[in-house]
Amino acid sequence: MQTAVKDYLPLFKFRICSLITFSAVVGLISAHRNISFANIFLLIVATMMASAGASAFNHYFDTDIDAVMQRTKRRPIPSGAVGHSKAVLIIAIGLFATSILITFKMINYMAGIHLFLGGFVYAVVYTVWLKRRSWLNIVIGGLAGSFAVLAGGASAAPELCMPPVLLSITMFFWTPSHFWSFAILYKEEYEKAGIPMLPNVIGEGKTAWYIFINTIVLVISSFLPVFFGYFGIIYALAALASGIFFIAMNIKLLFTLTKEVARKNFRASMVYLSGLFLAVIIERLIG
Repeated sequence: MQTAVKDYLPLFKFRICSLITFSAVVGLISAHRNISFANIFLLIVATMMASAGASAFNHYFDTDIDAVMQRTKRRPIPSGAVGHSKAVLIIAIGLFATSILITFKMINYMAGIHLFLGGFVYAVVYTVWLKRRSWLNIVIGGLAGSFAVLAGGASAAPELCMPPVLLSITMFFWTPSHFWSFAILYKEEYEKAGIPMLPNVIGEGKTAWYIFINTIVLVISSFLPVFFGYFGIIYALAALASGIFFIAMNIKLLFTLTKEVARKNFRASMVYLSGLFLAVIIERLIG
């Protein structure tokens, strides 16, 4: 069967890549220095390429479990649209290596280090080492998103800058609340594939409590930039409003533990993060 270019595109998980790239851009903007269209463009290109490469590797490595789950069996490799060949691996490594080279040569070394660490965490630490072994898979794997924010901050200047560091902490705590909700939604499929997601290890009820407790910590962490004086009233109000909204959805999940509510909580996590990041951008635009 002839493989078309379009068959390869889903390998790159553009929605996830877009989120990671947006996080990196927010990291850059939060640093509030050396912001130019050229810098933003280079960061977007490099982060998209690194994320796409890591995602393609994830598809390559996870072919066996993707074929088992209803949600993923139509992905390019298990569906047969793309062969499980070295070509996919070469594309993945090529994209990732090129992105790191671009970052080191055209941005700076510190942004390159953070971008490399983000891709390494997702492709190797999460995909290869932890996903099939431990319920901590997405907790530690969540560092990939944190490194994206740090890469963005470092692209403004290689010296340590606190706003991106504090936002990377928030990003780290956001990931479990986001993906554990997703894991409740697809509990049976993960169980069938033998993936030890938290709901499969301790049950959905306890997982809902883990989500709630983690979200409390998440919301508290989101106020660190305000506490240390880096952001003002706009960000503070956004953190408060989005935090109350997300906690309310968590409480609903605690007392109405259904797939539909888990789906709503999953989507609420996206609304929460979007509101927080948009507030960062607005603060810097008018600040």
